[in-house]
Amino acid sequence: MKRTIVLTVNGASRTVEAEPDTPLLYVLRNDLGLKSPKYGCGFEQCGSCTVQIDGVAKLSCGITCAEAEGKPVVTVEGIGSRAKPHPLQTAFIVEQALQCGYCTAGILMAAKVLLDNNPDPSEAEIRTALRDNLCRCGSQPRVVKAVRRASSEMARDRKSTRLNSSHVSESRMPSSA
Repeated sequence: MKRTIVLTVNGASRTVEAEPDTPLLYVLRNDLGLKSPKYGCGFEQCGSCTVQIDGVAKLSCGITCAEAEGKPVVTVEGIGSRAKPHPLQTAFIVEQALQCGYCTAGILMAAKVLLDNNPDPSEAEIRTALRDNLCRCGSQPRVVKAVRRASSEMARDRKSTRLNSSHVSESRMPSSA
């Protein structure tokens, strides 16, 4: 029996009428119109439906909408825009880390969770974090390069932010005269 499910998706509260055991993937795509999570296998085997839930990479085909209720859900649509892409999105373009694009959103979300938790991962850590995301096109070496590029870019951004905030703090310090 359908019931009202309230989800927080990409920072916005969204209400849907759905069977509680409906896979989150179906609700995201069919009810909310978010097309980045893809139906690849339906058996939690390919990673094309990966989203971020409570800061963790989750396969949205294997979690119900009721299980996601009350938890923040993030899809690729929520990490950047055409005007201001996330550093991962930019790095994927620069490194040409996608071909057909079917797996890309899932890989981006798994990589985002990795960088949120480990801003300077090794190649082995990147490969481990992305091992559940299959890509039949063979772009994995470029994906690893893109994640490393994004990590470096994000580190530069953090350093720049720290420097800018320290200059602001110094300029507000009272003089000792």
